[in-house]
Amino acid sequence: MSDIGNEIEARLARRIRLERERKSWSLADLADASGVSKAMISKIERRESSPTAALLGKLSGAFGLTLSTLLSEDSPVLSKLRKKHAQEWWSDPETGQRRTTLSPPAANQLQLVLSELPPKARIDYPAMSYTFILQQIWVLQGTLTFHEGKTVHELEEGDCLELSDPATTSFRNRSTKNRCRYLVAITKRN
Repeated sequence: MSDIGNEIEARLARRIRLERERKSWSLADLADASGVSKAMISKIERRESSPTAALLGKLSGAFGLTLSTLLSEDSPVLSKLRKKHAQEWWSDPETGQRRTTLSPPAANQLQLVLSELPPKARIDYPAMSYTFILQQIWVLQGTLTFHEGKTVHELEEGDCLELSDPATTSFRNRSTKNRCRYLVAITKRN
């Protein structure tokens, strides 16, 4: 794992523990709220296991945070600028999906997240990940098959989709050769 990958994993472990402690939750409380086992949460906090995007979706939903917020550094130093070199890429160990938050740390209302989904990759997120946010997905390259509950959207380059009410979702790249790049714009629900 690269130094940046190690740094992100360490920060993620600290952030999950910090968010759990902010809520005064035990491991069992977070397990009940997220549907993730106590053993897995403990392994993540001790950096004995690398969480997948789907698992982080469950944890972020339980905390009422976006996945990007969970992956970000908890720092009182906020900036209205995030330079390209500061846009760290996180990789899902299961699917190979890469994602980076483009928005500056001071972004309160809108977050922009750039993702790359490898060929044949699929990531599922529970509805609880979306209960407190609104999203739009804009496909920059390739084709994205997006399942929103029972509705399936075939999104091609340039297509933009606004998500409806919270539902279980699936991001899928059916291509056998090409990555799918897409931008997700996220804002909090009122």
